[in-house]
Amino acid sequence: MLFFERDIAIDLGTTSTLLYVRGKGVSMREPTVVAVDKVSGKLLKVGEDAEKMLGRTPANIVAIHPIANGVISDYDMTTRMLQELLSRVTSFSFFKPRVIICVPNSITGVEERAIIDATIEAGARKVYLLETAVATSTGAGIDISKPDGHMIIDIGGGTTEIAVVSLGGVVECESIKTAGDEFDEAVVKYIRRKHNVLIGMRTAEELKKSIGCVFPRSEVGSQEVKGRCLLTGLPKTVTITSNDMIEAMEEPVAKLLETIHMVLERTPPELVADISVNGIVMSGGGSLLWGLDKLVTSRTGIEAAVVDDPLACAAYGAGKMLRELNDMQDGMINLARRKQMK
Repeated sequence: MLFFERDIAIDLGTTSTLLYVRGKGVSMREPTVVAVDKVSGKLLKVGEDAEKMLGRTPANIVAIHPIANGVISDYDMTTRMLQELLSRVTSFSFFKPRVIICVPNSITGVEERAIIDATIEAGARKVYLLETAVATSTGAGIDISKPDGHMIIDIGGGTTEIAVVSLGGVVECESIKTAGDEFDEAVVKYIRRKHNVLIGMRTAEELKKSIGCVFPRSEVGSQEVKGRCLLTGLPKTVTITSNDMIEAMEEPVAKLLETIHMVLERTPPELVADISVNGIVMSGGGSLLWGLDKLVTSRTGIEAAVVDDPLACAAYGAGKMLRELNDMQDGMINLARRKQMK
């Protein structure tokens, strides 16, 4: 393995983890799930194999998400998961890799230290943290080194990050827990309330992907959903339409729009003027929800567009930053801060 291939960028998300290897591109996309034997503490499966076990495991096996809201919720499991994923892409290397990890802007000092320690314990030589908003804007091809304002909305599984970037750094940012998982929960609650039928989170996610929308479609879609009737305890099938989905996700979407308005209100007027010209950039799996960009455009009056590969945008951006590793200091990367230090 060549020397430059040992630098790795990781987008460590609540729902999925992506690894970008320098010189190769995105080499791995795996769900952020681990399956563990509770009795022996042995790690059984990581990623896709572990995700298949969610809600289907016997009592002695538990499938868990070690990352919650963009930060570590289970240190030991995160370390072991990273160890397994890093070993898959560095199996032929005798040298430990340098790693950039994407983190939310709202991360605390304690959470920052936990991610650095876990990654070093998993086999990294040096660890650098990069704000997700900076990674996403770089991945979207935006030149953030200029004094020009851009708004980034990154909707992940556990958190949504709404940030304004300019001059290589984050000017204004807000992280909320209204994201993909909360959309799924809203669908579960709606079907329970309206039809007295309980469905699982996996089913809700599949429904969201197939007919889910937050803006009226020209053709109303429908799908049959199987769940457990809360009155009889027996299996029951109900039909859900795309209009039902708009109603189901009304509350989390309202929270999202409210936060976008709040960030715009706190942003300096010159940058708001820039954003009105440059538009709003949307990324993350949640941005694929049908009509979300149209809804943001209609409510803000600013053109919103989803990036080409919303799931991997932050990973590509962090991957581009690997070229600058030799100029960076350990710890948090903030381009504006780094320039001031020089």
